[in-house]
Amino acid sequence: MTSPSRVACVRIPRFPIAAAWLAAPRDGDDRDPSTAHWDTQPIALVRGTTLRTVTAEAARQGIRTGMTLPQARARCATLTTWTWDEPTLAREITRASAAFLSASPQVTPLREAPGTWWVGAQGFEGIGGEGHLARLLLRLARAWHPDARVAIADTCITAQTATWSTRAHREPVHIAPGEDAVYLMRVPLALLPMDAELRETLHALGLRTAGEVAALDPLDVERRWGAEGLALWRLARADDPRRASLATRDDPRHVTQELPAAVTTMEPILFVVRAALDRLVRTLAADGRAAAAIAITLTMAGARPRRITREVRPATPMARVGPLFERCRALLDSWTLDAPVDAVEVGVAHAVTATAEQGDLLTPAWRDAAAADAALARLRTTLGADAVVRPVRRDSHAPERAGAWDAIETFTPPPPIDALTGAVTRDGRALRLLPAPEAIHVTTDAHGTPCELRWRGARHTLTQVQGPERLSGEWWQADPFTREYWRCVSATAGASLVIYREARGWRVQGWED
Repeated sequence: MTSPSRVACVRIPRFPIAAAWLAAPRDGDDRDPSTAHWDTQPIALVRGTTLRTVTAEAARQGIRTGMTLPQARARCATLTTWTWDEPTLAREITRASAAFLSASPQVTPLREAPGTWWVGAQGFEGIGGEGHLARLLLRLARAWHPDARVAIADTCITAQTATWSTRAHREPVHIAPGEDAVYLMRVPLALLPMDAELRETLHALGLRTAGEVAALDPLDVERRWGAEGLALWRLARADDPRRASLATRDDPRHVTQELPAAVTTMEPILFVVRAALDRLVRTLAADGRAAAAIAITLTMAGARPRRITREVRPATPMARVGPLFERCRALLDSWTLDAPVDAVEVGVAHAVTATAEQGDLLTPAWRDAAAADAALARLRTTLGADAVVRPVRRDSHAPERAGAWDAIETFTPPPPIDALTGAVTRDGRALRLLPAPEAIHVTTDAHGTPCELRWRGARHTLTQVQGPERLSGEWWQADPFTREYWRCVSATAGASLVIYREARGWRVQGWED
């Protein structure tokens, strides 16, 4: 019979040290904890005046949690210590939670046990079952520690205690549905959560296993130890109402995740957004749909929590994580946080039927619009919203007014070549305009035709001269123009210069190439 609810527990040993290891500045060192073998070095995290967490190597040298730093130094002179850093730990917990979110839509980190997560394991029968989920979770967790553990059971307490079994060191542990109470009978009482005073009392009474506590009369337990004792008795009997519910996916096109701690930077939020997009895109692709708009909602913490939603709309609907994430990252990079964020929601605001267009690597003319759109988003984020522009035509005869540059937000196919000049073309040649016309001195012949000019301190002898071409207009504007244009080939520069004469004198406006 299938259990109505299944939960996986992921436990990463000494996770706070892994987080500190990743954040600690080191020269020429590999920061990947799975390859750097930080657990083989004597390291401890110090909170206040005592040690909070120690590595396996430090423990082998007799160093224990709760020792003072001088006591630990007396046992190991080479002990490396770092200060317990809550923001760093919270950021790494968020990053790990986002990684597990790609495997299951329900992920809950345990606040009282950093490095332990409950993950929803129900409903995976059609995609490999619990075995596939457990192996995926184990592979993800081993990015932080090679001895990570995974166990699956009906209840959170059973799955959590099963990660401490010897078998969990070799492979994921699966407790059969309906067998949680039987399994807990042999579990050491030390693995069940309780306060220190109750633990000492039960130890003094000779109680060593959860089964021995479960065998007690509940009325006696409540009378002697109150609500806390009764809660422990229920846990010992596998009566645990807790479930993995931090991240939910009630709507298959929306993923909501609360953060383990409120954050003031976008880095942890990016982890969550990437993991959410992984799940959303898989759902869209399975339905033959593509995302036309992605909505990101941030819940701001405070006395009066508020939600702010912004949308990303790619140039063309797509069902690919990479380009969508680049657009989302561009949005988040430009989003200024005015309060800490404690929850993130990512949803498909609008979906359309996916197109059947496919790229062809052997066709040079084919362009990947999604990749170009993602690259454009990154450029606008890095260089500014107005850094990427395109030429547009304007209704004017004056060359400097016949074109302009407009900022673009999405990728569009390139315009015709003549539109790239922003001005006039002649026989396939493009007019390159100076930012502003520059004054020049021109020598003319007896007929008024230019034969020599001086520009920027250089003398240019003109070998070919075409003109004049008289342009005037915009008399209704504050600055109407009346000009006489000439196109002259300079023997010195080898370029076809565009010059004109007006009431104020001669000007050079650009050149043709």
